[in-house]
Amino acid sequence: MGDKMPQFRPNSAAIEQKFIRKYPYGPEIIPSRGTHFRLWAPTCTSVSIVIETPAQAHSTYPLEPEKDGCWSALIKNVFQGTQYRFQLNNSDLLCPDPASRFQPQGPHGPSQVIDPASFTWTDSAWPGIKLPGQVLYEIHIGTFTPEGTFCAAAAHLQELHSFGITAIEIMPIADFAGTFGWGYDGVNLFAPTRLYGTGDDLKNFVNAAHVNGLAVILDVVYNHFGPDGNYLRSFSDQYFSIRYKNEWGEPINFDGPGSEHVRDFYTSNAAYWIDEFHFDGLRLDATQQMFDSSPRHILSEISDAARSAAPQRSVLVIAENEPQQVSLLKPSEQSGGCGIDALWNDDFHHSCFVALTGRSEAYYSDYLGNPSELLACFLHGFIYQGQQSQWQHKPRGSISRFVEPYRFINFLENHDQVANSAFGDRLHNIASPQQYRALTALLLLGPWTPMLFQGQEFGSNKKFTYFADHKLDLATLVSKGRKEFLSQFPSLNAPEMRNALPDPSDPANFKNCKLDHSEKIDNPVYEFHRRLLELRTADNVFANPSACRDGAILSNQTIVLWYSHETDQRLLIVNLGPLLRLKPISQPLLAAPPAHKWQIIFSTEDHCFKGWGISDIDLGDQWIIPSSSTTVMALTKTQEQKNAPSNP
Repeated sequence: MGDKMPQFRPNSAAIEQKFIRKYPYGPEIIPSRGTHFRLWAPTCTSVSIVIETPAQAHSTYPLEPEKDGCWSALIKNVFQGTQYRFQLNNSDLLCPDPASRFQPQGPHGPSQVIDPASFTWTDSAWPGIKLPGQVLYEIHIGTFTPEGTFCAAAAHLQELHSFGITAIEIMPIADFAGTFGWGYDGVNLFAPTRLYGTGDDLKNFVNAAHVNGLAVILDVVYNHFGPDGNYLRSFSDQYFSIRYKNEWGEPINFDGPGSEHVRDFYTSNAAYWIDEFHFDGLRLDATQQMFDSSPRHILSEISDAARSAAPQRSVLVIAENEPQQVSLLKPSEQSGGCGIDALWNDDFHHSCFVALTGRSEAYYSDYLGNPSELLACFLHGFIYQGQQSQWQHKPRGSISRFVEPYRFINFLENHDQVANSAFGDRLHNIASPQQYRALTALLLLGPWTPMLFQGQEFGSNKKFTYFADHKLDLATLVSKGRKEFLSQFPSLNAPEMRNALPDPSDPANFKNCKLDHSEKIDNPVYEFHRRLLELRTADNVFANPSACRDGAILSNQTIVLWYSHETDQRLLIVNLGPLLRLKPISQPLLAAPPAHKWQIIFSTEDHCFKGWGISDIDLGDQWIIPSSSTTVMALTKTQEQKNAPSNP
């Protein structure tokens, strides 16, 4: 995409007006003249646009063929709000625009012309965000509030910022079939789903977030399309590849015949969300299923396109990548690099999950949940850096110990992992409260970039199951597929458990996932998370991404983590086991410099968090570390040092 947004010259009358398109495909309004439409349909012999009106007096206009299978036309006096579809090969089938900007009746209905200039932004001074120091918060718009809309979610932005969140990550919003769903079955990649409001409602949400000091990152799915409402094959089979196998549907053609147009479709989509909706970044779903053997990987082009769309502000690109390929983090101009800013760290979650629940089934079977694994995450990022995976029967991961720690997105909950508990149970409801607090403190005070899942900060009692509204036949297949996926967990594969699994198509399950924000009132869990985020931000050492780090194992269930910045030091002691007495005190990280001592500044066992209370740990000749806790200690000067004369 280079350093500038791509420009595409249409043919016919538009050229006479020196009109230059911003994006290769979709409708673009020419003020006072009309709307220019363009699409790629190489298998078609004719394409017409059908303008639909409420009175059903449809008007049909032919599109002109361009080279390489593109079709375009300027339709005069067509502006914002006009609904239309494409007629292909003079058939009776009318298809929505593959690059539709809005689908007021859903994926099977007509597309609607949208004027991006109709919204007035007030965030011109917003600089974007850089990764160090961020605290992410993943939300699903449909369940974040009872109303399930962009407008309703916007009412919570100020509180999220005051609480300590810095960036919101929205689960996918590309329009999809049905009345509810996670969003990973999107089929109209340029159209924010009508289920949550209009495009202007989404823009208002992002604008309000920026006004309140919050960034907004959009989760996008570029590895497959949903099974219902996808009309792309009517335009061209070349949108899809037969060279690869995808876990969720047909793989996208990024490297076969016609792939240059497919690549343009996706890179322009990345730029579109950043430019027209002012998103601060993208989270790329399951990048391991984006297959590309081209000299330059599509991920590299997408990263560059996103950043080029907003050269005046910082843009983040985050990837989910199950194989944990650290090469994605290299700059896109380097060999094999894709310019990704950060990677989700499943290793941290999986190890913590085993530590808290004792369940090491299926993909958790590669983890012990012990101090060695937690220390590895603290010091090196990933646990698996090329070792043999017992579950996958092959090496997993890549060397990450030289990567800046903030480039790992760590979490105790996310949409997938909560739902994969079968019944959508939150982790705090299936773990010891004391141990859960201990690992929450590790998450929020660690050197990585932490992420919370909606409601986690106040210990929401609402479940989060997998839900998807499909037609009956497809709903049956989806329910069957969900049960087959969960059958990898032996405890969930018994007939009585399979029969008890929630039905994804049941509207009641979707409704039961909606947050109840009143749960946070006078809630010690909410205050616990707030205090930790305050400490992460305000403390001179924890807030500094360049702080030195070290760590050690104190027992088979206890680790000590050491931070140092300038002359200041901190200890984070995480004990997931019983009370630990250290005598003798042989670990050098516990030694305080001369004329200094360690003092507790935070404890997960503080009585205000419903803990057992705080007591001294450093007793001189021994250390007594409380059970199932995380204790934060800071260096303070002894009285003798405070009274010592200063140097002349």
